[in-house]
Amino acid sequence: MTHDERTEAELRHLRRCVELAAEAVEAGDHPFGSVLVAADGGVLAEDRNREVTTGDPTRHPEFALARWAAENMTAKARAAATVFTSGEHCAMCAAAHGWVGLGRIVYVSSSEQTTAWLGELGVPPSAVRTLPVGEIVPGLPVEGPVPALAEQVRELHRRFRGRTREA
Repeated sequence: MTHDERTEAELRHLRRCVELAAEAVEAGDHPFGSVLVAADGGVLAEDRNREVTTGDPTRHPEFALARWAAENMTAKARAAATVFTSGEHCAMCAAAHGWVGLGRIVYVSSSEQTTAWLGELGVPPSAVRTLPVGEIVPGLPVEGPVPALAEQVRELHRRFRGRTREA
């Protein structure tokens, strides 16, 4: 599905993910934000990255939402839910998503885009291999990127990396 085919509700959730990513940068964290949405379109939970401010590199919003879903939703409701996110899930978050049995993922920017952007900014490669979500959770519906919003996420990575170089 292309950006032009996204519903206004989906775009609203994706824009909120970008807002959460911006909040993360303002707080000193990596630019990622995610929203968990029920089958009926209602927002159930949202979070932003908290790696730097907590000192815990596992504090990704997608992981937090998977935990929230496991604690607060039935298996049927989890399978019908969608996680909207500013960036494609990393391997850790994709595995948590799969283990919990969450449904569809819709992301603004792909792992491939993020890796390229970070490379352009001189950031060394991650210690953990970057894999597409489909390689971690085969058969899971995954949609993205959304080009109309991806440039905003790219700019947030630039801002975050600029801040960390100044610190």
